Amino acid sequence: MNYSNGKVAGLLIFVAVIQFILAVIVAEALYTGYSISDNYLSDLGIGSSSMIFNSSVFLMGLLLIIGAYFLHRAFKFTLLTATFALTAIGSMGVGIFTKDATTIHSITTVIFFLFSGLSAIFAVICSYVHGFKLMEMPFSAIAIILALIELGGFPLFVARINFGLGMGGMQRIVLYPILMWLTAFGGYLMAHPDRPATQKTQ
Repeated sequence: MNYSNGKVAGLLIFVAVIQFILAVIVAEALYTGYSISDNYLSDLGIGSSSMIFNSSVFLMGLLLIIGAYFLHRAFKFTLLTATFALTAIGSMGVGIFTKDATTIHSITTVIFFLFSGLSAIFAVICSYVHGFKLMEMPFSAIAIILALIELGGFPLFVARINFGLGMGGMQRIVLYPILMWLTAFGGYLMAHPDRPATQKTQ
């Protein structure tokens, strides 16, 4: 059975995030004494569950970058393709350069957080600029809200402001909204076949 480029992109994005979320749950369960409040997610990459976490976050990036290729074939939104590809590179970088590699790990983490949030915003903006609503209301509004939560929360996380949640809890508040969007976006793409961009009416 042949699937459209959009459906393939959606499937890859959906699987990428779901496998990562499940791997994190398993890694947390196997990591003795792990605290979602006090420990960073990256601690899973250097502890007893490092193989699970590192391979999963790398796989997420790998699937996302392949998904970016099919996303571009489907919709030709270069800016969105670029931010998706950079998100994927950041994810793979986190899997390769663990928390022990302080500087490089921090850089790849920033790349992932920054460009994943921008991907959600550009998915909405590019759609309207090209006259083709890739994400229609209310999903487009939800995407913007989730992206702003992530992009707004990340500077607070870097500044070590955690509102009593602990740094691990704050990191999840920043990360999980964009993972929710990616999962929903993947499902949305699977439900919508490729359609050509239409010209804006004057």
